[in-house]
Amino acid sequence: MSAFLYRLGRFCYRRRGAVIGAWLGVLVVAGVSAFALMKPFTSATAIPGTEAQRALDVMEREFPSAGEEHVTGTIVFRAPDGRKITAGQAKQDVARAVEEADRAPGVVAVTAPSAEAGNVSADGRTGIAEIVFVAEKADGIPAETKQSLEKAATEARSAGLTVELGGAAFNTLPPVMGPTEVVGVLIALAVLVLVFRTLRGAIVPVATALVGVLSLLALTSVITMDSTSIILAVMLGLAVGIDYALFIVSRHQTQVRQGMGPEESAGLATGTAGGAVVFAGATVVVALAALAIVDVPFLTVMGLGAAATVVVSVLIAVTLLPAVLGLMGGRIATSTVPVLARRSRSGTRRTDGSRTPGERWAAGAARRPWLVLVVCVLGLGVLAAPAADLRLGLSATNDPHSSAARAQKMIDEGFGPGHGGGLVVLAQGENKAIVTSAARELADRIEGLPGVAAVSPVVPAASGKAALVNVTPSSSPGSEETTRLLKEIREVRGGVETSTGTQVDVTGTTAVNIDVVDKLSAALPLYCLVVMGLALILLTLVFRAVAVPLKAALGFLLSLGASLGVLVAVFQWGWLAGLLGVAETGPVLSFLPMLLVGILFGLAMDYEVFLVSRMREEYARGTAPTEAMIRGFGHSAKVVTAAAAIMIAVFGGFVFAEMQVIKGMGLALAVGVLMDAFVVRMTLVPAVMALLGRKAWWLPRFLGRVLPDVDIEGGRLMRHKAASRPEPTAVEAQPVGEVSAGTRLT
Repeated sequence: MSAFLYRLGRFCYRRRGAVIGAWLGVLVVAGVSAFALMKPFTSATAIPGTEAQRALDVMEREFPSAGEEHVTGTIVFRAPDGRKITAGQAKQDVARAVEEADRAPGVVAVTAPSAEAGNVSADGRTGIAEIVFVAEKADGIPAETKQSLEKAATEARSAGLTVELGGAAFNTLPPVMGPTEVVGVLIALAVLVLVFRTLRGAIVPVATALVGVLSLLALTSVITMDSTSIILAVMLGLAVGIDYALFIVSRHQTQVRQGMGPEESAGLATGTAGGAVVFAGATVVVALAALAIVDVPFLTVMGLGAAATVVVSVLIAVTLLPAVLGLMGGRIATSTVPVLARRSRSGTRRTDGSRTPGERWAAGAARRPWLVLVVCVLGLGVLAAPAADLRLGLSATNDPHSSAARAQKMIDEGFGPGHGGGLVVLAQGENKAIVTSAARELADRIEGLPGVAAVSPVVPAASGKAALVNVTPSSSPGSEETTRLLKEIREVRGGVETSTGTQVDVTGTTAVNIDVVDKLSAALPLYCLVVMGLALILLTLVFRAVAVPLKAALGFLLSLGASLGVLVAVFQWGWLAGLLGVAETGPVLSFLPMLLVGILFGLAMDYEVFLVSRMREEYARGTAPTEAMIRGFGHSAKVVTAAAAIMIAVFGGFVFAEMQVIKGMGLALAVGVLMDAFVVRMTLVPAVMALLGRKAWWLPRFLGRVLPDVDIEGGRLMRHKAASRPEPTAVEAQPVGEVSAGTRLT
């Protein structure tokens, strides 16, 4: 493979105009497709095959809503202490606001709050007005309509009422990129400047990563992507796109500074570091694409979208990147900025035999391997301890600081936390009288269960084949009490089904969410086995060893536990919640652990490949195992440190996003990369490799005969090229520190 990538790199370098033109064409087509054909983002969590989803499908057929083709919203009113919205001046102010809202352009109807309709709280202070819009989706509501409704709300506020606009029409979805995310990219650029000591070299990885992210938008012209999916893809695309380019450009720059011709260097960098990029990317893709086995549509889209981003990033790294390097030629090793130019000239390879900082770090770990092992494992274990209290749930998708969130908070305070997350009990059968009787019997039994705030009268379907009962819990939708109530309702239905011959299902948004959590929790162990099994096979193929892949997987489990522990401490226990802007504590997002497994495992294997492949390269040359580990670590330490810092900066930028979902993903990924890169890969790996010695590279003979030698390190390629290394040009042949005074650095 390394020989193929070497030829590909040289081809793209020589044909840089055509390659860059082709990628620009792809970018233009992607941009036109994205903006002309882009499908709207959604926040659906439906899972076909679950009880709650099957019952919802029946309800849509048996209980069609006259306004279901229109988006709806609410106006929530609250009167001051001692007053009611159903009496006196407050009643008149509410009626005036409702009338004005009803006259707003784009509004079909507004239903005023009334005790008879059940949308006034028990104390009479809070009421809900329902709005039906002409538009079928929230993003189709004209700005003029929202301005008219806000004006009606403002006038009611001036009369002394507390008023908020809420519901689906006013839920806000975050932008794909915000100021905090841009800060993460700028930090990444600063890290690249420190690594390359040249601004032009630092810009290349960022620019190619942005090409990959922009190309990703073309996916939205083909499929409807969840709003979280597109943000995850952007987050991952930026991080891996910059990192993959960093590995190749770093090797290329080092070779050019040592005197190698730029074209030859670009080919060798693509054949060696590019090989590691391809296998590292393949590991990430396998981990993300395997989300499809869970059979959860929104999670499948999320995983495949992110995997597609990684594929594009790898393609860009081995094609577009060599072409861009061709534009720069030998200037990749120089800088016109005086400070950077001086530092770059001082960055040539050591010739006095002394250790580099990376080699000294690895040698230190090798001298005290057991101490390093115990300290790291204990430290990660302490961070992972809170994960024992992990609770899963589904978070709200709207901005916690938006009007919709404030409106929901008013409803929870006035009607109880279970008002907006009721359970729907659906009875089905062929006989109308039996179905209605079964529904009434169920209602009587449910009313006596703990945690039930209210049970509605039975509502029969027009066909007579179904009847439903609405159950309002006394607890919030994401609480353990509501989950327990759902299970109890499903337990008591058995006797009714047996005695009446009907089928009883429990559904509603809350039940769907709980079923999602249960299905994801049940699928997590299988997913972990599949991902780790496939990745271990890939790593065994890459390293032609058994111990190295096993060590890599066990180290990942330590960093995953630490990441989940921090997540629980912040989002469940509330530690540092104020500092990080966490609006409210509660269960961890149900699909986040599964995403963490996929993304972190892939990224962890990235660092493993880049670090250990250089160790194996040294070992294959005949160097003693411990010395090979130290030298290989020295080659990779600086670039892996920079790559991890960039990942943390990009993921960390999303910690300050408004949405809890994105905030949680950003924090978990940033902490996971921090622990895995700096504690596991950069500290534990040298210690364990020193302990294993030659055993680290042991491979059973039968596997050695079966497994192909993919030569990811480019060992055969390097040996073949060593004898025929091309003579560099005069300027390019000189190490940067020896450029003549008459040479102009541009």
